[in-house]
Amino acid sequence: MILNLLKPAGPSSHDVVDIVRRVTREKRVGHGGTLDPFAEGVLIVGVGRESTKKLEQILKGSDKEYLATLKLGETTATGDPEGEITGMAAISKVNALTEDDIKKVLRRFTGEIEQTPPAYSALKIKGVPAYKLARRGEKPTLHKRIVQIKELKFIDFHPPLLNVRAVVSSGTYIRSLAEDIGRALGVGAHLQELVRTRVGEFRIEDSQTLENLEAHG
Repeated sequence: MILNLLKPAGPSSHDVVDIVRRVTREKRVGHGGTLDPFAEGVLIVGVGRESTKKLEQILKGSDKEYLATLKLGETTATGDPEGEITGMAAISKVNALTEDDIKKVLRRFTGEIEQTPPAYSALKIKGVPAYKLARRGEKPTLHKRIVQIKELKFIDFHPPLLNVRAVVSSGTYIRSLAEDIGRALGVGAHLQELVRTRVGEFRIEDSQTLENLEAHG
């Protein structure tokens, strides 16, 4: 069984898997494509041995679509709202940015780009997740990779919050994209909110809530 679940902000993707295990009483449960605790949206979960095996095949090469809110003028250690603030730009500098300024920068990040994964990510270095090394005060070495930003659309800008819609290849980190956009605008940024609206053919309008799953099993 493959579930298209609507992960709320708060629980981790692993927490959602634990809920599915409890509800279905199935030990073999896995998810495809981690969403950070602060993020919400489509999380694809496989229930049972056969379905967990199919997850990689189903999701391989699938585009992912996001609605992202960037907070300009403020950087954090983790690139998201959960980390310590590491830098701040003058409010006047953020307020001076125009829609044209932002759209020009967004065009620079459309297509194939080089991206360095965030230090606080689940990528493993010699078997250890990078975020565990980062939390210990170490600086994990993460190599740049080529990712594809298929669409990057300006939605609106109400300083300091910039809303964009992104369609990206698998393996793209929206946190890193947010930080890179902030850097290119000269004010810094972090990812404030994130909603994953689509994974391949799985859409948020078809997602099942955890409450519904628990109510109906």
